[in-house]
Amino acid sequence: MSGMIYAVAGLMAVVIFFLGFTLHRSLVSRERRGALSEVDRILTEGRREAETIKKEALLEGREVIAGEKAAMLEKLRHSQSEMDRRESHLNRQAEQLQRNRESLDAKAESLSGLETVLAEREQALNAKHVRANKLIEEHNQKLEDISHLTREEARYLLLSNLREEARHEAAKITRGIIEEAEKAAEEKAAMILSTSIQRCAAGHVVENCVSVVSLTSDELKGRIIGREGRNIRAFESATGVDVVIDDTPEAVVLSCFDPVRREVARQALEKLMSDGRIHPGRIESIVQKATADMEKRVRKLGNELALEANVPGLHSQLIRHLGRLRYRTSYGQNMYQHSLEVAHICGLLAGELKLDPALARRAGLLHDIGKATDQDLEGSHAVAGMELARRYDEQALICNAIGAHHEEVEPTSLYAVLVQAADAVSSARPGARRETLELYVRRLHKLEAIADSFEGVSKSYAIQAGRELRIAVKPEQIDDTGASDLAREIARKIESDMEYPGQIKVTVIREVRASETAK
Repeated sequence: MSGMIYAVAGLMAVVIFFLGFTLHRSLVSRERRGALSEVDRILTEGRREAETIKKEALLEGREVIAGEKAAMLEKLRHSQSEMDRRESHLNRQAEQLQRNRESLDAKAESLSGLETVLAEREQALNAKHVRANKLIEEHNQKLEDISHLTREEARYLLLSNLREEARHEAAKITRGIIEEAEKAAEEKAAMILSTSIQRCAAGHVVENCVSVVSLTSDELKGRIIGREGRNIRAFESATGVDVVIDDTPEAVVLSCFDPVRREVARQALEKLMSDGRIHPGRIESIVQKATADMEKRVRKLGNELALEANVPGLHSQLIRHLGRLRYRTSYGQNMYQHSLEVAHICGLLAGELKLDPALARRAGLLHDIGKATDQDLEGSHAVAGMELARRYDEQALICNAIGAHHEEVEPTSLYAVLVQAADAVSSARPGARRETLELYVRRLHKLEAIADSFEGVSKSYAIQAGRELRIAVKPEQIDDTGASDLAREIARKIESDMEYPGQIKVTVIREVRASETAK
């Protein structure tokens, strides 16, 4: 029974499998037919779309080709018109060149004719020149026969006469210049002297041993003297100066070797006269106030001098002594200005020698500070200045330079030698130290006289305090080479005939002027 069941079950399974297979095959066949029909439909639609795209592409291509064809035609038309324009321009140029060629041919024919005429004229001129030379030779020969002189002898005689005439004219002009100079000697001397002072390299104040105080009236002299001379005695005792009251109208003379005391006395006397109260008590008060004011002024001057010389860090007492140099002179040379000049020269020399310009300026500024010590220290001013600088803690190098600038102490550095050189340059510079007016003017006049003694000199001027001689020459007598030789000869003449400090520069000026009148 069970076997039967299994057999029926197996049969049913076979039937079911067969039915499923048949059904599956039918479904697959149906799907294949559907797919094939779908493929046919898609292919048909693809063909239709391809035809449509093809037609559209053909149409678009035709339109692009038509546009490009039109552009090319337009470009060709434009190129053709440009070529036509250029061709026309070239034709015009060719016509112009043809006309130019014809003109040049005509000018060439004309020039050829002119050359022929010029050649004929040149031949004629040559013939005339030959005839003229022949006539000149005949004329010269006749002159030689008449004068019994050869051509060379006649030329030499003519040049000798011209040279003698020129020398005579130059002598007359030179004599006239000398006569004019002699007539205006004082005026020219004063002008030269004032010009020299103005052109001086540095200002130097000349001090004397007296100061003159002006009075508003001679009645003040009696008030200055006082009853039985008590006012003048009190004034001289308080200031340390001598008051000289003489017959000089409206003036009182203060005499003292110390310029500082003399300046204090002058200021005090002027204040007393302006105040009007002159008695011993008032005199002592005014002198004390003037002394205090002078002390302030001295320190101010010292600070200004150190600032101008670019020397910082000096002791206050050294500043005070530098200010006192304003009232010290040596051979008429103001020590204040002299110290400043030496400081500048030392700085410049140190810069050239690759040394320290600050140290050099400091040594140069302090080198004559011993002259402001009022004999507080023993020895010469160089040694006194060295001791003063050492007292206020200056460097040993600076102290040695101060003491050695007059060779009283052995120099130990190059700075001491620089100070010696700068001091000599400042002192020897023309115009630095006082000369009498007569000697000064005589030296300038001698310089000009030496220059005027040479032939060909038109004018000469001694300038720059006699440090330069400027000479104008006559251009028709002295050429450029002769000007150089003349300057050299005048310099040698000055060296041999004169004694002078420093150097004298000789400058020869030759000027040629040409003028015409426009009509």
